[in-house]
Amino acid sequence: MIETFPDSDALADAAVDATLDALGWGITERGWATLAATGGRSPAPVYDRLARAVFDWRHVTVTLSDDRFVPVTSQDSNERLVRERLLVDQADVADFLPLRHDAPDPEASAAIADPKLRALGGFDMLLLGMGEDGHVASLIPGSPVLAAGMDPHGPRWAIGVPAGVGSPPVARITLTLHALLMARRTLILISGATKRAIVETGGGLPVHVLLEQAKSPVRVLWTP
Repeated sequence: MIETFPDSDALADAAVDATLDALGWGITERGWATLAATGGRSPAPVYDRLARAVFDWRHVTVTLSDDRFVPVTSQDSNERLVRERLLVDQADVADFLPLRHDAPDPEASAAIADPKLRALGGFDMLLLGMGEDGHVASLIPGSPVLAAGMDPHGPRWAIGVPAGVGSPPVARITLTLHALLMARRTLILISGATKRAIVETGGGLPVHVLLEQAKSPVRVLWTP
């Protein structure tokens, strides 16, 4: 289940190859492709490589698996990471669909993003990290909206997450499990012994639910 790489460079190279293959498939099949990106440290080298890749980025739409309900200028903003590390160089012509909108709260922002996400019809590639609490996207154990977010048949593609959970414990917008399962391919990028043990141990955390489902293929890429 876990694919092991000697270092972060090797992991990033593998993630880039898989992502470009998935996006190329989407463009070949219907003329456009979708990538749902993620925040955190692990994907940044992947984004740097993707940004430099000579590819048909004009026919790619990029969105996010989750974001913090903070200004895009904040260091905590996943949108900022993607704009600074992915949507530059060769990839600066890709379309971007944000989760964070000019709305009074994260739930209102999610309500704006929801129909736009549905219009994508799923994702050719979904990139995810994983927290040491076993969360993926912002489907965080202890969240008051976790049950709604983890419903595989729920009506929503995006929901708001109140402040008070996660690190940092700020309000967020997240894709639901229902939306994550619309990905044609998923990569979970992790590093370190603690996170590997979480994946291998099981126990019903959000990451385990995603790994144990049979609808959407998931690969776990790990480096020490």
